[in-house]
Amino acid sequence: MSDRSAGLAPSRVVAVLGPTNTGKTHLAVERMLGHASGMIGLPLRLLAREIYERIVTRRGANAVALITGEEKIVPPRAHYFVCTVEAMPLERSVEFLAVDEIQLVADPARGHVFTQRMLHARGRSETMFLGAGTMAPLMRSLIPDLEIVTRERLSTLSYAGSKKLTRLPRRSAIVAFSTDQVYAIAELIRRQRGGAAVVMGSLSPRTRNAQVALFQSGEVDFLVATDAIGMGLNMDVDHVAFAGLRKFDGRRTRWLHAHEIGQIAGRAGRHLRDGTFGVTGETEELDPDLVEQVVEHRFDPVEAAEWRNGRLDFDSLPDLLRSLVALPQRRGLSLSEQALDETLLRRLMTDEDIQKVGRSRGGLMRLWEACQLPDFEKTTLDEHARLAKSIFQALTGPTGRLEEDWIAPRFQALDREDGQIDQLSARLSGVRTLSYVANRPDWLRGAKEWRERTRVLEDRLSDVLHERLTARFVDRRTTALLRSLNDSVGPLADVSADGAVHVDGEAVGRLDGVHFRPETGGSALADRTLKTAALRAVGPEITRRLGRLAADDDSQFSVTPTGDVLWRGDLAARITGPEPFAPRVRLIGDLGPQAARERAQRRIEAWLAAEAGRALRDLRRLKQAVETGSLKGLPRGIAFRLIEAGGLIDRRDVARDLAALSQVERRTLRTFAIRVGTHSVWLPGLMKPRARAFALAFTGTAPLVPSSAGTLIPTPPVVPSARALSAMGLRHLGPWLAPVEALETLADRRTAAAAAEPGRPPRLTPEDLAALGWTEVQARQITQALKTDRARQPDKPGTAPRPVKDSPFAALAALTAEAPARKTQPRKPPRRRARPSSRPPA
Repeated sequence: MSDRSAGLAPSRVVAVLGPTNTGKTHLAVERMLGHASGMIGLPLRLLAREIYERIVTRRGANAVALITGEEKIVPPRAHYFVCTVEAMPLERSVEFLAVDEIQLVADPARGHVFTQRMLHARGRSETMFLGAGTMAPLMRSLIPDLEIVTRERLSTLSYAGSKKLTRLPRRSAIVAFSTDQVYAIAELIRRQRGGAAVVMGSLSPRTRNAQVALFQSGEVDFLVATDAIGMGLNMDVDHVAFAGLRKFDGRRTRWLHAHEIGQIAGRAGRHLRDGTFGVTGETEELDPDLVEQVVEHRFDPVEAAEWRNGRLDFDSLPDLLRSLVALPQRRGLSLSEQALDETLLRRLMTDEDIQKVGRSRGGLMRLWEACQLPDFEKTTLDEHARLAKSIFQALTGPTGRLEEDWIAPRFQALDREDGQIDQLSARLSGVRTLSYVANRPDWLRGAKEWRERTRVLEDRLSDVLHERLTARFVDRRTTALLRSLNDSVGPLADVSADGAVHVDGEAVGRLDGVHFRPETGGSALADRTLKTAALRAVGPEITRRLGRLAADDDSQFSVTPTGDVLWRGDLAARITGPEPFAPRVRLIGDLGPQAARERAQRRIEAWLAAEAGRALRDLRRLKQAVETGSLKGLPRGIAFRLIEAGGLIDRRDVARDLAALSQVERRTLRTFAIRVGTHSVWLPGLMKPRARAFALAFTGTAPLVPSSAGTLIPTPPVVPSARALSAMGLRHLGPWLAPVEALETLADRRTAAAAAEPGRPPRLTPEDLAALGWTEVQARQITQALKTDRARQPDKPGTAPRPVKDSPFAALAALTAEAPARKTQPRKPPRRRARPSSRPPA
């Protein structure tokens, strides 16, 4: 209330001055609660909401009112009023009245409001102004009988110099002066340090409180904020780092004043805990003299307060303009620069439509009210002027109110939750504008209903914005792990029955066998943190599992056709060598002691070697016979070819060797379970499913299956190796891969057809094709591919065999052709010796 209008004795006026962290605001709240009624004006809606919630917890919601430009909560019997300075209802009489951050009387944009409160707002019993010590001389000159109480800082503030963003200590607040810079720094902190909370003056109280809760709870160790944190917001900050020293004040970009740096830096430290401040990023080191001023809280005193005439003349438009530029009549007051409301007034007064309506005193008062609409959305002056004009025209129209058709479309356009952070922030700014309108009962029809609707929408969008900010700038899992890793006790790890690993309640990955699969980190920091947490949290469990693996019996192991070795159903190792009888594996993962990992690896390799002896018994027996020399001659060569190919070769490759085999040698091949078919030579024992799967695991080739019904597989772009084809029991014939058993069935069917119709080319019947699972075209293609090459056909009688290129016989033929022909003499018949006659002489 005004001390002049009350007609009562002036109240006790006290100025509590001092640097930050002196408990001034706390003192004012306690003093207010000691009176039957009170009112406190605060510089920010965020701070007003914080103080309101604090008083509600002590006095109850029915005793406390919250009044800001965009929000009004006024119970019928409220005793205490928490307000922004601009929204203080000075017509109410209260025993105690306080105004915080009174040094803002020097602010070019808002200073005249604080000056008006300093000069005229009074409580019936006590009035208290809270601010910086620089206000003492000016307040003494402007307020008679002022009591000044100086308070010292509870903790020490010191300068820590320049630090990289990635080297800032925990519990740091990084201060930037643009939204883009705040977002860029928060993104870098997320990638390098796990996450950061974001606090800006443009955030709604609900979003801001949710973000601060992230920081206060320790979920994140960094806070990226604008200079809004300098206005009394209480947070547990140990270090304040300036990411810049220049700010845009609404008119120009300028350097921060020393007292502004001190106001922001003073947020470091809490109660008796000391704090530090410094610079980061590209910001240059602070000047030593400036550092000394901040540390010792010595700043130049405020010389003048911004002032604007509070008694405006609405008789005519010229009179209104003259009253706005009236000069102060007291020393220590300075005429304020043209504010936004005055700028709008001067712009709208040139509009012909406005001039027609705004001639009366009531019209001018309505026009001035419309011009005082805050620009929450930070639009262009033209857009803001159009909005103010539409409000003025509605207020001076036939109904004298804004109707539903004005607010409903605007509300509907904002009632959306899609979009990113910038879009949600813009919508919230639009909702703040509608909330301001709805909190003017004389402006809007059905204002109470719209106040509730805008409040609900603001809360909903605030929650979504908080979620978007957290999702973008906070890696919850990484921050939780970092917090647990910094704990001297160590992280609390839990491995569930299905292998899910949690550290301090955060899912960090899965433990499959002896392999820890971390969740995707999304950044280098996240990956490093997950690995560190894994080493500390699941390392002991992996060591125990490696020991159990090395001691387990064979029944607990299995191998897949793709080369994965499973232990108790979980992936444990992967085959790396092609030799099944001397296997080599690589253990999955890299956690656990090296000695334990080596024992587990040797155990798996020993099991694979033993399993190879069982699954590939015929191949191993043949290999041993070749290596020991028990198999000799032509059978040894055929066996060697079979071993190299994995147990299956084309008969044409060894046709001459087979033709030269004796009966004894053929029986030797049969002894080693080698089958010589019409088209192939192979080991039938390797065609069993178990043997196939095991052999395929050592080839590094995925199993091939027919693309449709049938037994043929189209030839892939990259033809598998001979060993892989052998492991699958397949032959590569032109466009197809065909099973070896099917080729022998084909040969049998063709032989039967030739016997049934002697002298005619054998033809396959539909029954034959159905038995094979082939089409006629496929059968023709396979038959064509099986035909013997001309170079491999047996020699015709009476013709000399054609030498094979690069063979020893070809070289010998060439030498014979070059040697001179020798003359041949007719060979004399051999002389025959006379045999002695056995007859007796006559």
